[in-house]
Amino acid sequence: MAEPMKIRTTLKGDSADVRVLMVHPMETGQRKDTGGNIVPMHFIQEITVKLNGRVVIEGQISQAVSRNPVFSFRLKGVKAGDKLEIAWLDNGGERSQSEAALA
Repeated sequence: MAEPMKIRTTLKGDSADVRVLMVHPMETGQRKDTGGNIVPMHFIQEITVKLNGRVVIEGQISQAVSRNPVFSFRLKGVKAGDKLEIAWLDNGGERSQSEAALA
């Protein structure tokens, strides 16, 4: 299981600004190791964001994203205490999921 994500939320009225740090190496498949061998691709492919169990964001990304990516977005129509779930799946089948309450 991957390291938990770091989620920061800032509630402003009925909207929330969310920043998520996803710990992942995000290898492009173009870098070589010290032995001159190509490091295989290893990257997050899918991201899903749920608010109170309902999917509000689904996205696909590729190896063009940097190591330990930070994603930010704004959710509208929310209130303090709403449950936010964020999950990712990488091209190797590894998954990570984290939860936070909006505050």
